[in-house]
Amino acid sequence: MTVETGVLDRYSAGAEARQTDLCCPVDYDRELLAILPQEIIDKDYGCGDPSRYVKTGDVVLDLGSGSGKICYMAAQLVGDLGKVIGVDMNDDMLALARKYQPEMADKLGGNRVEFVKGQIQDLALDMAAMDSYLAKQPVQKATDLIGLREWQEQQRRTAPLIADNSVDLVVSNCVLNLVHDSDKAQLVQEIFRVVRPGGRVAISDIVSDEVVPEHLKADSHLWSGCISGALQEQAFLAAFVGAGFVAVSYDKWESQPWQVVEGLEFRSVTITAVKPHNEACIDKGHAVIYRGPYSKVYDDEGHVYFRGQRMAVCGRNYALLTGDAYGDDFIGIAPAIEQEGKPWDCATGTLRPASETKGGLHQDKCKTSGGCC
Repeated sequence: MTVETGVLDRYSAGAEARQTDLCCPVDYDRELLAILPQEIIDKDYGCGDPSRYVKTGDVVLDLGSGSGKICYMAAQLVGDLGKVIGVDMNDDMLALARKYQPEMADKLGGNRVEFVKGQIQDLALDMAAMDSYLAKQPVQKATDLIGLREWQEQQRRTAPLIADNSVDLVVSNCVLNLVHDSDKAQLVQEIFRVVRPGGRVAISDIVSDEVVPEHLKADSHLWSGCISGALQEQAFLAAFVGAGFVAVSYDKWESQPWQVVEGLEFRSVTITAVKPHNEACIDKGHAVIYRGPYSKVYDDEGHVYFRGQRMAVCGRNYALLTGDAYGDDFIGIAPAIEQEGKPWDCATGTLRPASETKGGLHQDKCKTSGGCC
């Protein structure tokens, strides 16, 4: 049995009857669950709650949407101007999620959720369209296979399932580990492709503390059970850094492992990351101060920030460092009079003299509960 077949069979069974061994205990927002049909809740299988990262107005993409629980939770958060797209390959899970669309549209005051058929490692290929193609032109000989591949490439170019730079937030709940190892790098690249510049990811998944040995990977039951396909904890972060994301971090980390198999610990985590804007570094006089507690830190693009020093940054990095991605780690100082701007390499760790930022607007997220003076 292949990895893909084992996963499809296991989750088809999960759409028919609840599989208690497919999910970790998760503390979901009860208010968001209150309007969901019980069947959707019972037949959802996850290890985290990426819905808590959704913002009003977001276009949200849920990878491996299953019963639709996270999608219907997110739909309550995006509001009238937002949208939620669930992608799944399993026809039984898609049927379950779509079964409640009219009911949920009534409760939400509009249909903000769409479920589409696709493989999460190939978000450009519309699998429902391919099903229709194959019904008319089945593959019976080698030349038919060549024709199918040509159709697939054309479909990816001209009518992608999920377009480039079209999504504000990609979420996923215990699904990336189900993808074959050979497709995991492509999967993360696909996530990067569809997220708009400045967009975010919030991925809840299972990681292992050590590299999973091949004999465990060969166990189809462990794989479809979200165990042996898990990435090692550092490799999971590295995959997103390697794809081009920044501010990559573990936002949630379960101290207790979900399962231990042959001494390997498998635990639930949630990572967050941001897709940077693809624009040149232009120096307009901005600076940031890294608060500490470390003497210096580096970001994912190699920029260095010394504790307590006014570090010169381009406008692009200023917006990133003073936004939500880095929390309250940096104090931003915008110039009193913005400079005309010139191309600049801000990776050199240049200090910005106080004389150049005097009178500038400080962007400071206070840490004190009593507010700022």
